[in-house]
Amino acid sequence: MGARARAFEKPLGAAEADAEAAGWRAVEDVLPVPRLLRRTSLGDRVVLAYEDVLSTGRMLLGDVIAVADRSPLGGPRVVALVDAVCDSLVLSIRKTGSTAPLSSCVPGLYAERIRPGGRVDERVLSDRLTVASSSTGRPVRVRDLTGFSATVNGVPMLLDVPDAVAFARDRLGGGRAVLAALTQGDPTEPNIAGDPLCWLDFQYAGCNSVAGDVAVLLWYLLGMGGWLVPRYQPDVFTRTLPLHLPPVAVPRLDRVVLDEEQRRVEISYTWEVGAGREAAIGRLFERLHTDLGEAAGLDPDALLTQLRPFLLLRLLGVVPLAQLTEADLLLLLAKVAEVHAAAEAFTRTSPLPPTDTAGLDDRTDNHDRVPVD
Repeated sequence: MGARARAFEKPLGAAEADAEAAGWRAVEDVLPVPRLLRRTSLGDRVVLAYEDVLSTGRMLLGDVIAVADRSPLGGPRVVALVDAVCDSLVLSIRKTGSTAPLSSCVPGLYAERIRPGGRVDERVLSDRLTVASSSTGRPVRVRDLTGFSATVNGVPMLLDVPDAVAFARDRLGGGRAVLAALTQGDPTEPNIAGDPLCWLDFQYAGCNSVAGDVAVLLWYLLGMGGWLVPRYQPDVFTRTLPLHLPPVAVPRLDRVVLDEEQRRVEISYTWEVGAGREAAIGRLFERLHTDLGEAAGLDPDALLTQLRPFLLLRLLGVVPLAQLTEADLLLLLAKVAEVHAAAEAFTRTSPLPPTDTAGLDDRTDNHDRVPVD
């Protein structure tokens, strides 16, 4: 008899376990996924045991990027893994893609967050979400910046958060037709292992909007994985990534003027990223301008316009904005303004060269991953 497969055990509530197992079954014949070895009930908890794919030497995308940020030798591995992700999405779209109403897709990442009175309204339109006026020192509600003239890195923009929420809500209404396919649904750096590619975590797996998947991956590479998660969810960052190396670069607010009396806002920033993260972002964009974009029905000349509602929801509906420092909140608001304007500046970065850190460990034994949504 062969040796018993090493297992990664995931304890969940009964309803969560049912959803996770159903998601895994929906995609097991379409995507490379670990074997689901067993389901065990322990009181009011259920343990799903998967084949532990990391025990065979695979690394998670977030760790692959972090290593490449520090060593030029890691760059090709980043590109290869992003290519594998794109290949998997293209194959799934070609096998299972069809036009469907958004209401037929897994609701957790979209419908439940954008509904009136839901997570986004509570976190974004609150009277308590403020930034300080540089002219008076008084707090100004973020939602009241609507009437201010604004520039972001010298380009005129609108900091109209209520309109951005309304736009996303309208475009993500359940009756809207989207290109949908069977996907993992939450393509974030802790949910992608390679080499070879293996998708992890299936709570959102099933029929999903392809544009939604692209938006999740794009914003995770640009802002979540190398900035917001390590800074504001450090426990999640540590648990989900075995290496959990700190970012070598993060976005930086260079200058802000918020003149309450003249109703004027000026924001200047530098979006610094490491070399590995730049390689991942660059390769995803190359594929979005070629076969992945074509399969996903995305026009390379209108890419941000088509992704806009999904990106707005990701920016506003994941990390609670009230947790951010004022500088980070202003950085995020600048990105919201760029997305809402479908400005190409949204994807521009300032890459740093590899830091050439010696003695990097490829692995740790910490496999206690939890999903990041």
